[in-house]
Amino acid sequence: MAEKQKCMIIGASPIKDAAVFSQYRPSDYFVICADAGFETALKYQVTPDLIVGDFDSAAHKPPKSMNTITIPVKKDVTDTMYAVMQGLSRGFTSFVLLGCLGGDRFDHSIANLEVLEYLLEQGARGTLADEHTQVLLLKGSRMRLSRMKGTTVSVFPYLGSFCNVSYEGLLYPLSHRTLTCAGVPMGVSNSVVSDQAEISVHVGTALIVLYHP
Repeated sequence: MAEKQKCMIIGASPIKDAAVFSQYRPSDYFVICADAGFETALKYQVTPDLIVGDFDSAAHKPPKSMNTITIPVKKDVTDTMYAVMQGLSRGFTSFVLLGCLGGDRFDHSIANLEVLEYLLEQGARGTLADEHTQVLLLKGSRMRLSRMKGTTVSVFPYLGSFCNVSYEGLLYPLSHRTLTCAGVPMGVSNSVVSDQAEISVHVGTALIVLYHP
């Protein structure tokens, strides 16, 4: 069993400032850098526990003194997925993925949603995060939003054409309502209006996006 109970993946998408590392303190996590995420770690003085990748997008390869797994350029998974698999193999079930949203490659952002799905299927949980945004999947469970008044909340069906949800403490509350793809009501741009809010997913899987101004 690892001493630390959570795993941080640092991907290759740019992280604009150090604020995200105040919210997610690297010292609380087992840190795995995926490919050019190593350069981000260096920039913000984060010491990784493990570095993985083919390093095709990295300007510099890690020094030999660092714990590194080099994987082939031609492979069936992304560097981020491989990093997550390494974290799971070490017994971690809680993940935060930084540097995995935005950037120049929209396809990589989509691929990282599949990483969240993979974690869900493995009985683990993961969050994609940057300075202002958190993205996660919720299935048959609830999440509490404490002291997050003013946060924008969007909920979308995922892994299916619909999901059934309830909201408490949001500007537009719902009780066991079904959200469908391209349907009404739409789950875009709700807002937390209470110090204690809650989202419940009764049926299906929901993609939840939290935006903090």
